[in-house]
Amino acid sequence: MEDLPLNKVVRLLEPGPLVLVITSYRGKNNIMTMGFHMMVQHDPPLIAFVLGPWDFSYNALVKSKECVIAIPGVDLMEKAVDIGNCSGEHLDKFKAFNLDGLNGEQVKPPLLKQCIANIECKVVNTQLSKKYNLFVVAAVKAWINKDRSEEPIFHHKGDGTFSIDGQTKDMKDRMTKWKEITE
Repeated sequence: MEDLPLNKVVRLLEPGPLVLVITSYRGKNNIMTMGFHMMVQHDPPLIAFVLGPWDFSYNALVKSKECVIAIPGVDLMEKAVDIGNCSGEHLDKFKAFNLDGLNGEQVKPPLLKQCIANIECKVVNTQLSKKYNLFVVAAVKAWINKDRSEEPIFHHKGDGTFSIDGQTKDMKDRMTKWKEITE
């Protein structure tokens, strides 16, 4: 066995696909990229994720208590990385990245038309949000994009590389916001 630095453990355990989280507050929609999430329970479906005050979406989630988790295909990989490299505080990411929002049924944030799937969510537990920035949301409605040709999903491996159907694609040069994790 070889010693592994503790800051690399995330590369072993990050199994979920990269997702886009959409929030809406006071008429402003925002999209952020997220890699730290997990299923907590199957029925009803509960999802936990880390979202902190360093993210523009944080205040919208805390105040509105709802979001959409959108699952992009590999065709949106570069856009998803680029979305994560900028803040929605002064940028309309829907316009900047040419993405289309659709009305959901249970929450105000829009679905993303270009994604494979969208999950409407409501915050159900914030006990660990102050200490660990961990939120638990309940999936209240889920959508599959039937008009979209199926694209494989992709997984962030925690170091600026991504796995697509078991193969790795290196995008470290594109990971400008979190450069320290790519080293």
